[in-house]
Amino acid sequence: MAYRTTSRNGKRFLGNTNTTEVHDLLKEDKRSNGCQIDEFLRAGHGVYFIPDTHEQAKKEGYDNCAKCIGSSTR
Repeated sequence: MAYRTTSRNGKRFLGNTNTTEVHDLLKEDKRSNGCQIDEFLRAGHGVYFIPDTHEQAKKEGYDNCAKCIGSSTR
């Protein structure tokens, strides 16, 4: 299940409710045109997943971030 968050909370996978993308914090693209995780968290668009897995995010309809996970279906 996804829960709203405005911080990284020590999680590995975070979703952006605005774009329905899931990001892997261990592979985060921190370049200026990268994942922009801090920006969507500040904007109130962040969610974390329980369990904290890529599979759970996919079950909830989140697509891969093309930058940190790859193989986006969009």
